Amino acid sequence: MAIDEALLSCFDPGKSRAILRLYGWDPPAFSYGRFQKPEEIIDLGKCRADGVQTVRRITGGGVLYHAEEITYSLVCPASFIPGARSVKEAFFHLTSFLLAFYRSLGLKACHAAEHHPGSRRLGERTSLCFAGIESCDILIEGRKIGGNAQRRLKEVIFQHGSIPLRQMAGKGNRYLLHPDEDIPGKTTSLADEGIYTSTEALAVTLKESFERCFGVAFELCGLTGEERRCAAGYMQEIA
Repeated sequence: MAIDEALLSCFDPGKSRAILRLYGWDPPAFSYGRFQKPEEIIDLGKCRADGVQTVRRITGGGVLYHAEEITYSLVCPASFIPGARSVKEAFFHLTSFLLAFYRSLGLKACHAAEHHPGSRRLGERTSLCFAGIESCDILIEGRKIGGNAQRRLKEVIFQHGSIPLRQMAGKGNRYLLHPDEDIPGKTTSLADEGIYTSTEALAVTLKESFERCFGVAFELCGLTGEERRCAAGYMQEIA
């Protein structure tokens, strides 16, 4: 999470190129939104006893249990999204590469707004990421897959989200003060949909989907010195 924050802080909308970062979580952990108080949602004592970490995100939204998943983060100038003035418009635009990714795997993915055209109230605030559905969330056969959150600075858009490889909502439930037993039935994962492709191959497919959607070509690179120093500084603040 410190690296994500550093990527955003160090991004120069006039000079920097769009960044796509792919990563995972080991050991499992909870991330909570920047406006949440984790002690009101998570049993922190049980988490400490089982070695489950908790970490603050730089984005809003509900608490999310991260285990067997691919997590992405992307940073781009606002000009990367022509005509998208609102956060919602930017969400629809930037999550289009996720739709392309899931569809390339043979899955019938769509935005929630398309699945529920005016028949259901969307966008209600919930303390758990998977408990609510936003209009730009991605559904497969009516079940939510992954979660996405966004943060904006002047002329810069940051977004990150999860692509669950396996259904882990049940495991995460045991650490919640008020578990939602219906979450496993309302959500899905790649394994639930019969996709058992290796993480490495899925990461390549995800990158290629992004390139096709937005007409870009990525170059593999590591963190810059400035980004490393910035991330280390955020880690010290937490410690």
